[in-house]
Amino acid sequence: MALEVSVQREASQAAVPDDAAFQRWASAAAADRNATLVIRLVDAAESEALNQRYRGKAKPTNVLSFPAELPAVVLRELAQPPLGDLVICVPLVEAEAQAQGKAVADHWAHLVMHGVLHLRGFDHETDQEAGHMEALERELLASFGIADPYATD
Repeated sequence: MALEVSVQREASQAAVPDDAAFQRWASAAAADRNATLVIRLVDAAESEALNQRYRGKAKPTNVLSFPAELPAVVLRELAQPPLGDLVICVPLVEAEAQAQGKAVADHWAHLVMHGVLHLRGFDHETDQEAGHMEALERELLASFGIADPYATD
């Protein structure tokens, strides 16, 4: 078995990728984990409410990662344990891609992979953590022919 991705479309716009794209990107970042993942696509209001509640920030954010935290006794009973949930703000992804001069699909791929890496335990709180996580993101994105999102002109 591999990663099983479920996409909840609470907000949509023309440039939102199809479920197969989300599956490919998330699976690449999950590194062959046998797990489930929910990706919830939301509007700015829902993103802001969740960001306020869980991070204390009163503004929408592009991606939020919620790792699954279940007791070991429950995990043993599941054929595919949950990796966690990603909440992605559709209008913010599109606005960021435009502002950064990136293809919208490339930015979607980056944010999905970034979020999955967070669910795997990677972070960017320190320069060393950021360097390691960004290197993984560059490698994953390059495997899809996507340019380095951290490159500066």
